[in-house]
Amino acid sequence: MAVKDRVGAHRDRMRERGFRLMQVWVPDVRSEEFSREAHRQSRLVADAEQRSDDQDFIEAVSADWDE
Repeated sequence: MAVKDRVGAHRDRMRERGFRLMQVWVPDVRSEEFSREAHRQSRLVADAEQRSDDQDFIEAVSADWDE
């Protein structure tokens, strides 16, 4: 049986079980651009504690999740 036939049969079985195929594009975490952007955002988060009370707000609204 050819690969495309096996894949097709697998997809048919999954559909019969109530699933549907979904393809998702995600960022390439290996790229230099991703690395630069992640670093930029992490620096913003690290500096935010010194500039505002955002963390206090996050902790206040997330406290309800612990209960």
